Amino acid sequence: MHIPFNKPYLGGKELWYIAQAHAKGQMAGDGSFTKQCQRWLEERIGCRLALLTHSCTAALEMAAILADIRPGDEVIMPSYTFVSTANAFVLRGAVPVFVDIRPDTLNLDETKIEAAITPRTRAIVPVHYAGVGCEMDTIMSIARRHRLLVIEDAAQAILSNYRGRPLGSLGHLGTLSFHETKNIISGEGGALLINDPTLVERAEVIREKGTNRSKFFRGQVDKYTWVDIGSSYLPGEIIAAFEHLERAELVRRPIVAPGCLHNAHMYYLLLRDLADRTAFIEAMKSADISCVFHYVPLHSAPNGRLVGRPHGLLPVTDDLADRLVRLPLWLGLDDHQARVIAAANGYFENRARRSEASVDA
Repeated sequence: MHIPFNKPYLGGKELWYIAQAHAKGQMAGDGSFTKQCQRWLEERIGCRLALLTHSCTAALEMAAILADIRPGDEVIMPSYTFVSTANAFVLRGAVPVFVDIRPDTLNLDETKIEAAITPRTRAIVPVHYAGVGCEMDTIMSIARRHRLLVIEDAAQAILSNYRGRPLGSLGHLGTLSFHETKNIISGEGGALLINDPTLVERAEVIREKGTNRSKFFRGQVDKYTWVDIGSSYLPGEIIAAFEHLERAELVRRPIVAPGCLHNAHMYYLLLRDLADRTAFIEAMKSADISCVFHYVPLHSAPNGRLVGRPHGLLPVTDDLADRLVRLPLWLGLDDHQARVIAAANGYFENRARRSEASVDA
């Protein structure tokens, strides 16, 4: 039997909820399922307002608009992240400034942020890699000193926390993903979390194509009209009905950063070098088990070199990006995990034997 890297799951009632959305006669966004999901997020995360979006990318794009990012502005972020983290700000004309990551958590190295700040810096975007929280107290302190916005890319971090506080609730804004590879899924989907009360009203407008439609439905205005820039960031009710956020099948990964509660979003290994990682992936493939590496660092990608710049050298990013490999991890893998572990151990045992034979020769 082939063991895939990821396998989307059904928690129980998703298809029934989708049928209910159809029966209620509302398939477009902001129906009852959307509202239930948003309330759940607000209650569990403690944000001022949660707005479902059709992807985390959309939530990041909304955040860039809310942050009033303009051409020439700079936004500090890690290079070891998905392209959407940078794209959202590049679309507004900003320059992503890539800072190195920590060797332990692979998160943005908070000790290198302040040196990367210039008069053009507008925001800091910490990415909670693998659901492990960045050092948010330090990051927020830096942001306050320099009057910068903090936008948490918590795509992988739903229900993780930092020192007892949910990730996504600590910055001015936060974003979540419900992509099929995440802990809670809707196929594609996301959410924007607004923690700064001064951004709430404009967030609703941007999400509603730049109109004050939300005020109209609350009876606060007698008609709605175009009042700002925006786009169509709402998810349809089918996405919200599938998600519904009633269950989150989570287990704890044994390696967590101090003060963090991890959501077991992924399990990864660090191999010796690129050749070792390539050999490991091939060996697992021969055992019919899919393992994958993760990001190509943005500062070394073609468009990253064109539109962004690294702050100094990024040796940790360059090193770990070549060595990291992700093992399969999905709901129901318990029945197959012994096979995954045996195949991985078999690779390392064979590698050790080859090394010993080389020494003896």
